[in-house]
Amino acid sequence: MLSQTQLHFNSIIGKEKIANYAHLNEKCPFCDRSALTNIIAEDGSIILVENKYPVLHDTYQTVLIESNDCHGDISTYPPKHLHRLFRFAVEKWLAMEYSGEYASVLFFKNHGPYSGGTIEHPHMQLVGLKHLDYHCFIKSEHYEGITIREKKGVVFNVSTKPRVGFFEFNVLIAENDLDSIDELADCVQVAAHYVLNHFNRHCSSYNLFFYHHEHKLIAKLVPRFITSPLFIGYSIPQVSDRIEQVAGEVCRRYFSMR
Repeated sequence: MLSQTQLHFNSIIGKEKIANYAHLNEKCPFCDRSALTNIIAEDGSIILVENKYPVLHDTYQTVLIESNDCHGDISTYPPKHLHRLFRFAVEKWLAMEYSGEYASVLFFKNHGPYSGGTIEHPHMQLVGLKHLDYHCFIKSEHYEGITIREKKGVVFNVSTKPRVGFFEFNVLIAENDLDSIDELADCVQVAAHYVLNHFNRHCSSYNLFFYHHEHKLIAKLVPRFITSPLFIGYSIPQVSDRIEQVAGEVCRRYFSMR
């Protein structure tokens, strides 16, 4: 059995993954739908498949392909597809959680060269952890912040106590309020678009993490740069003195006309 606070990485599968992707050159493995195997579920262009390279021991790894567009992103999807994607993804995530097969289920997305992702084609990942509960690593204060927008129980804010540091965007809804998934998706899209297009310095990457915590469903979008050595060496996050300014700018830029 694994340690309750660590995951073990399978180096043999990891090498196989790197070797196979190196031979692909410009060919994207997610663009050729006819070649996909172990499909779990699909909704139009959205497909959930088992991960072909399950590098983490004692886990069940899946990949959620977001669309047919290899260069698409949450920041630019039209509302109909954005909402469809989030409803599908949240449904599959909660189904894995409620199955009782896992200690916890990770749900996240990598975008851009600093995000830790391998394939550019837009996708998310759902990972069932058999012996590790991610809740032991999180605190409620990580989702507190300066409010950008609050509508019908959906709270969109900038973290005052970020997990990693500087600027992090949170969207929170009640766990039983699945009718608010569309509004959650809209706020995540705003955060992604702002980070990629209007940040105070060029940002090409972000991570999107989902949490089921204290009866809330939470999405946290984290802009990614080279990680601070204070966090790497000491787990000390830094919070920017511009978070109030950023909260106001996002509100004016995206919500003043709504």
